[in-house]
This record gives sequence, C-alpha cells and structure tokens, in this order.
Amino acid sequence: MKKNKQKKLSLMSYLSRYKFGVIGYVFFTLIAGTCTVLQTIFSAQAISYITDLENNFMLAIYTMLFVGGLIILKRVCWFLTSYLYQKYANKIMADMNLDLAKQAFKLSSKTYSDYDTGTFVQRIVSDPERVVAMLATTIDNLTDLLTSFVIVVYITTLNVYIGLIILAIVLIGFTLEYFRNKKKRVNRRITRKKNDKINSLTTEIVRSEKDIKSLGLEEKLSEVSKANYDDYKKTSYKTEMTDIYFWSGRNFVVELGGFLMLLLGVYFMDLGILTLASFMIIYSNNGNLYSFIWILGNIADSFVEIKVCTERMFSLFNEEIFPCEHFGAKAVENVKGEIEFINVSYSYVEYANEEEEEKPTKRKKNKKKERKIESVNKIFDNLSFKIEPNTTVAFVGKSGSGKTTILNLMSKMYEVDGGEVLIDGININDLDKQSLRNTISLVNQFPYIFDMTIRENLLLAKKDATEEEIESAIKRASLKEFVGTLKKGLDTKVGESGIKLSGGQKQRLAIARALLRNSPIIIFDESTSSLDNFAQEDIKHSIDNMKGQSTIVIVAHRLSTIRNVDKIFFLDEGKIEDIGTFDELFENNVKFKNMFYAENLES
Repeated sequence: MKKNKQKKLSLMSYLSRYKFGVIGYVFFTLIAGTCTVLQTIFSAQAISYITDLENNFMLAIYTMLFVGGLIILKRVCWFLTSYLYQKYANKIMADMNLDLAKQAFKLSSKTYSDYDTGTFVQRIVSDPERVVAMLATTIDNLTDLLTSFVIVVYITTLNVYIGLIILAIVLIGFTLEYFRNKKKRVNRRITRKKNDKINSLTTEIVRSEKDIKSLGLEEKLSEVSKANYDDYKKTSYKTEMTDIYFWSGRNFVVELGGFLMLLLGVYFMDLGILTLASFMIIYSNNGNLYSFIWILGNIADSFVEIKVCTERMFSLFNEEIFPCEHFGAKAVENVKGEIEFINVSYSYVEYANEEEEEKPTKRKKNKKKERKIESVNKIFDNLSFKIEPNTTVAFVGKSGSGKTTILNLMSKMYEVDGGEVLIDGININDLDKQSLRNTISLVNQFPYIFDMTIRENLLLAKKDATEEEIESAIKRASLKEFVGTLKKGLDTKVGESGIKLSGGQKQRLAIARALLRNSPIIIFDESTSSLDNFAQEDIKHSIDNMKGQSTIVIVAHRLSTIRNVDKIFFLDEGKIEDIGTFDELFENNVKFKNMFYAENLES
C-alpha cells in the first residue's frame, strides 16, 4: 500500500517563501534599533559637552541636530517595518492555514473520532495567527534587547564597580527567566489543551442550539460549560501565578540593583572618581537595565509560545499522533459495483490523547513512541460476504452489531485489521484516491449541507454539471416539488448546515448530490431513522428510483423502508446470521420478525 508523502514543513519553510519581505523587515528593524542606540550615546555625549569645563554649547547643538536626524530615520524605518508586516504577515498566515487545512483532509476518519473539534480548529486557525504575531514581536524584542545591551555595556564602561553590579543583576535575572520559561512551557501546553476543550464545547453548543432549547438543556449545559471554564481558569491561574512569582522576584532584584547602582554613583561622585556627566548618563539610562531583563523575559515568552504553537501545528503532519488515509496507485474506470468482504477482521481501538505531553529526553529521543492503547473492542472476525453489481442490499441488526462499521470499511473510512475488501475483485487498498472516491458516494444519517445555495451544494459534487443533469438529480431525489415552491428556486441559500431545511429536505438534497456524482456504489447510513413517516416515504421513493442503476447499500433502522431491496444481511454481534429477501427473513428468522413487530409497536 502506497503511503501519502508527508510535507516536511517548518516555520522557516514559510518565511523563506517571502524572504525579501522578511529580510527587509529584519533590516529596517535593526536600523531603527541602531538609531536608538546612537541616539542614546550621542545624547549622552551632548550632555557631557554642556557639563564639561569648556561648555561646548555649539558642539552640543550640532550633536543634538544629529540626534534629531536619527529620530527621523528611526521613525521612517518603523513605518517601513509596519508596512512590510501588514503586507507579508497575512500571506504567511494564509499559507499555513491552507497547508494545515489540506493536511486535515488527509487525516483518517478514525483520527477525527479520536480527537475533539477544538484540537483541529486551534491548530488550523489560531496557532498560525499566534505564531506570526509572536514572530514579529520576537524580532522587535531582539532589536530592543540589542539596543538595551549596547547601552548597558556603555554604562558599564563608565565605572568598573557599577559594571560588576550590572553583571550580577543580569546573571540573576537570566537565571530566574530560564526557570520561569522552563515551567511556563509545560503549563502553556496544558492550558492550550484545556482551551481546545472549551472551543469544542462552544462549537457543539452553537450547532445544537435548537436541541438544547427543545430539551431544556440550558441549565445543564451551562453547568458543563462552567465546569470547563473553571478548569481552564484554574489551570490558567496556576500558569499566571507561577509567572508572577518569578517576575516579582526578578523585578525586585533589578530594581534593588538599580537603586544600589545609583547610590554607588553618588558615593563615587563624592570621592571625585565619577563625573557629573557620567552620573547623569547612568541616571537617565538606568531604565535600560530594567528593560534589558524585561525584554529578555519577553523574548523567552515569545520563543515558548512559538515553540508550543509550531509543535501543535506541525504535529498534524505526524502520523504517529494523527494518522492519515493511505491509498494505492491503481486507477480504474468503468467500475461495475461488485463488493466483497473476505475474512475481514476489525477492532475499534481507543488511544490515549498524549499529543500535548513533553517531548522525550535526549536519551529517549531516538526511540519510536508507541501510542498508548486505552481499550480494544473487537467488531468483526473473519467476516465474509458478497454484493452483486447494480443490486440493492441492506444490513440490519440491533445497535452495536457492526452495521455502520461495515459501511466505513467498505468506503475505506476505516481500514481493516485483516482480510480484504474488494471492489470488482480489486483490493480497495490498491486503488488510488480518485478511483475509490469516484466509485462510492455516502449519504449519512445527518448529511452536512453547506452554507450555500441549493445549486452550489449540488455543484460541489460535480462542478461542471449541466442544467439537465441537475434537474434529473433533484427529480430522482424527490426534491423537484420542494424546489419549485421556493421563490429563488435552486439559488435559495440554505444556511449553515442547511438550517433552513427540514431533515427530509436535507436528506433529499444529499441524495441529489450523490446522484449527480453518478457513482457506481451509493451507500445510505441510517438515512431515514430520524425522519417522520412522510419524509421517510419520500426518501424511500428516491432510493427506489435508483434501483438497477447503481449498487445501493443501505443500513436501516426501520425495517419497513427496506421491503423492496434485493437482499438483506442480518447481523448479530459482528456476524452475518442470515441472508435473504425481506419476506424470506420475516418467514424464517425469529429475531428479524421480532425486530419488525417491535418497530411497529413503537410506531
């Protein structure tokens, strides 16, 4: 089986696409920082001209005029950096979003079921934005750090004792920052994970607001939301308090050191070993010592944030964490639609969600990390059956018997553990993606209808569909009459997730979309279970219109909807217990008959 080639992406791979813009941004930022350094030094020099014995006022004025030129140049450079940031930041962010979204399409259905929605939304949307913003902040801070460093070094040269105090402050501040950021990196991962949960819950609440209101779940879900937010706030509070402890300690050391430095400066002036000009330079630039440590901390924060976000983003490309679909290289045309399972085995495996854990230590980094298995539920063992082309078949059985899993294996949403799934005698693992996807159309119990017009939803299935093809599809899907009642007809917008449509209308639109694809195999997964009797009859009529033109596979909850199928596979505990027509099973299979009676009693 051929594996998809994974992109080797890194932050630098995106920056290199716009290298001239990025280099320009860095260049103008450095020029602006250099102007700040020179501005400070020459301003100090002007002060010394005024306070020396000769009172060189004219030289001081010329120096200050030069400082004025530096200020103008600095402002121009900052304007250019802002311009370049606005021009290229969105492009870099959009490239990241697009690559991550494309990678998301490659992930297997099992991967999506293993993680919550927020896990993907944060990585695809929020993390790239955060990375680009923090990268710009880091470059700015590095320039400011260099500026403060030069100024601090300049102050250090004025007196060796004051220089030693500065060195001690810097070493203590750096040590505190090292431990603060080491702790923050761990806390940040945990906080982002809690935030993912909040995003997932919020998405679910927005999408299910009608169910929440109709079932009176507002209070209960408010409690769940509060519990999640409290959990997030508790973790966030712990992270912030850890920061506060370190920041407070660092600030105390810096401010106390600055005070001692000025006190020592006054003492040295009294001894006559420090001039008034030098003291004024130390006094006026005392804040740069504080800024040096502060900016050092900000840079460390930015690096932590960038590292956490990039690790989260690019983990989507790590198949040990987020497994992808894999396809073969065989292209096929004119598929007849024969389906066969040969000794298929499949177990549903639950994995522990460990993607946020710390990376392995150097000693273990070369050792492949195994995903921790939480539970294994065996669904099938040596399952075999065959479906003839252009026949309509159904799989029935009580909940948990494996009906939907068969459809997922048939469409390669899940991959078998053992055995083979064949289409026209070819193992589906050998088929290329286009051949497999063009062969099968799937209509789910709750099909997703996009926030577009009816026409646009249909054209997603076949972008070059003619008006005649669209008309034929909506007619065969029993949708024509409904479309005819709409003022804008096919150009009517249906809202997010088809909110303006009823359940039956969504199903019929999904069926029309499948018909437009003209796939040799069409799968219906519980397509009528949530509909009323009238809508159910419409869907049943739509399916009957397709008989003999494609291989139709139905998973049915309501047995009355599959009376006219060619063959029924009756499942019980992962095994095919019986096969036959509706009448044959009703006559000979007691369990099947009891299911039918129970269904009608419930109705």
